[in-house]
Amino acid sequence: MSHVLAAVAWPYANGPRHIGHVSGFGVPSDVFARYMRMAGHDVLMVSGTDEHGTPIQVQADAEGLKPRELADRYNRVIVEDLHGLGLSYDLFTRTTTGNHYAVVQELFEGMYRNGYIVPKTTMGAISPSTGRTLPDRYIEGTCPICGYDSARGDQCDNCGNQLDPIDLINPRSKINGETPEFVETEHFFLDLPALADVLRQWLDTREGWRPNVLRFSRNLLDDLHPRAITRDLEWGVPIPLDGWRERTDKRIYVWFDAVIGYLSASIEWARRTGDPEAWRRYWNVTDGAGGAASASDADGDAQAYYFMGKDNIVFHSVIWPALLAGYSGEGSRDGEPGQLGRLNLPTEVVSSEFLTMEGRKFSSSRRVVIYVRDFLQRYDADALRYFIAVAGPENNDTDFTWAEFLRRNNDELVAGWGNLVNRSISMAAKNFGEIPPIGPDGLTEADQALLAVARAGFDTVGDLIARHRQKQAIGEAMKVVAEANKYLSEQAPWKLKDAADKPRMGTILHVALQVVSDANTLLTPFLPHSAQKIHELLGGTGVHAPMPVIEEVTDLDVGPAYPVLTGDYTQGTRWESVPLAVGRALAAPKPVFRKLDPSIVDEELARLES
Repeated sequence: MSHVLAAVAWPYANGPRHIGHVSGFGVPSDVFARYMRMAGHDVLMVSGTDEHGTPIQVQADAEGLKPRELADRYNRVIVEDLHGLGLSYDLFTRTTTGNHYAVVQELFEGMYRNGYIVPKTTMGAISPSTGRTLPDRYIEGTCPICGYDSARGDQCDNCGNQLDPIDLINPRSKINGETPEFVETEHFFLDLPALADVLRQWLDTREGWRPNVLRFSRNLLDDLHPRAITRDLEWGVPIPLDGWRERTDKRIYVWFDAVIGYLSASIEWARRTGDPEAWRRYWNVTDGAGGAASASDADGDAQAYYFMGKDNIVFHSVIWPALLAGYSGEGSRDGEPGQLGRLNLPTEVVSSEFLTMEGRKFSSSRRVVIYVRDFLQRYDADALRYFIAVAGPENNDTDFTWAEFLRRNNDELVAGWGNLVNRSISMAAKNFGEIPPIGPDGLTEADQALLAVARAGFDTVGDLIARHRQKQAIGEAMKVVAEANKYLSEQAPWKLKDAADKPRMGTILHVALQVVSDANTLLTPFLPHSAQKIHELLGGTGVHAPMPVIEEVTDLDVGPAYPVLTGDYTQGTRWESVPLAVGRALAAPKPVFRKLDPSIVDEELARLES
């Protein structure tokens, strides 16, 4: 058994999330976490809403709210949406907690002591019309490296290089289009060049990563510069140094505090379980014998997988590992770990590509969007989860179209998997009222072949999920479904009407139901809602696929109450074939999946254009 951290990108709390967001960070991480738990591993899945930074402050000002009020609103919306999708977080929290502030400040102080955070005077952008600071992400211009004309002041999304606003050619404010003025300001910088060697050594040990992620990450190391980690802001985590704590115009910047959320959420989870040190088994590096080891060269028995969209690769494969290594006292300046100890670097950064919609980039402002909550009001959660798993942006940008969603739902979920479940259980319920035994003549070669296909699926599908090849994994699971449907059509148990044929009918249906049960387990990480229903249709009781719950909690340190996602995932089925109990009562099943009317395509396209 390994200790597995599933660290999921933090959705920004300035609005509801759309299906493009959850296709990158949400569903893939849940499929992985569910499988790893079923396979017997000790999994901790954490995330929360990212609530600091200028976009929150700007939007709050526009709506006449305080930043915390805006964050409160969308924190709750996002928690409810992720709950509706069945994402099995051990803790989904937020960055505006006393616990998070304390952990962020501890990492800041530890890196500062070790010499990896340094003060520096730089040029900051201000708005000529308002006199207020213009944050990097609110400045746009032409990238000086690749010429992309919509580069941001902190990063070019085209070439991936980090930038400063003053580097941009023809910079302009995204708020009102004016040209910013640049004035001297003092800030703290993460000394990335001092950590380049340890990052390179670590990346050289990474195997099995998606090639685009590893290649992109290595390329970034060739041109690292110190990166500002504080900003002229009023909304964020205070700087924990003498002479800076009480300043209201300087804050730790959001990109720094958000990635530390993985650690702070783990610590909050442990504190809430009553075992405050429990987080350490997922985070503290060991040498395999219980002693301390280098964070850059030891995974120990703890593995950490980070899930996000490709626009966040740099923060997870370079910036976050740099913070962890710097806090642990590694890099050209050496140093000592802080009170949290040596911290694990990521085992793998699992990045998905982008999901577009009807050939266009998702855009809330242009109404090219469908929010998770709107989707779930009209369609089933597993229908969306299935589409993301089988046709999502795992390795390439993928287009969501309503026509393709309809086809996948009706032709694959309903006519393939749903049909197998329904006709197998219906025939058994009608003719036996229970799970029938294998007849006295035993199993034929065809029976044995189908059962072998289903059993082999556990190794094949499990290995693919563990290696983050989820499209292939669900494809292999659906091959088992297709083989079972073919078997039923060839064996035609409905034709065995004579009393003498009933034992053979029972054998066929027993085999079919066993494969339905096995296929249901194979599909459980992908389709947990329907998996629970099918478990019960097969006469099963208890929890098959554990679901998250929303709990209202009080801040552990200081602050108001807030909702979290959590759950008890110790129950549920294991990743193995379990023989069906002969004689278990069966009733006529209800359809598990809804067949959708083709008219939804025109209806949804009309909504999109309205």
